[in-house]
Amino acid sequence: MPDTPALPDKARLRAEVLARRDALEPEARKAGSVAVAETVIGIPALGDAELVGGFWPIRSEIDPRPLIERLFARGQRVALPKVTPSGLVFREWRAGEALVRGGFGLSEPRDDLPEVFPTALIVPLAAFDRTGNRIGYGKGYYDMAIERLSRRGQVLTIGIAFSVQEVAHVPAEPHDRPLDHLVTETGLVPLSRS
Repeated sequence: MPDTPALPDKARLRAEVLARRDALEPEARKAGSVAVAETVIGIPALGDAELVGGFWPIRSEIDPRPLIERLFARGQRVALPKVTPSGLVFREWRAGEALVRGGFGLSEPRDDLPEVFPTALIVPLAAFDRTGNRIGYGKGYYDMAIERLSRRGQVLTIGIAFSVQEVAHVPAEPHDRPLDHLVTETGLVPLSRS
């Protein structure tokens, strides 16, 4: 039962932060997405990943497509997630390929594409703190995906967000794994692992 108090706190934080993110002007979102792409592409460890798991933006999320374009430009492969009853399954996506409408209003790769296993993940989030902890959208899909992919080997995790999504403290639970890097439109966020 010690984990139960964190759940209402996470829900409250998620709602507050998403309201701040929703209030950003479209021009700020677009400029922020490009700035994030420029910073993320410069992370040395990301250059070592042959296959990078990305995501397609929904609602007011930061847009990873400028980053995906840069990954393709330097010859890296990209996979996008599909929500399944057992969690996220990544499938390789090539520029220009049609996406299909999935659950939660997501744009996802086709079902007939084989599952792939990225060694780096670009992670969406609702809120983050400076220890690398994140709040997702409440379903735990990325926590489970990171855990599952980590069983195959080390997975680099890079959270991307707008600076308005930062909070003082994310209530972490035992299954939560801090992100390796966090990037906002202002640059790489220094993380402390205290």
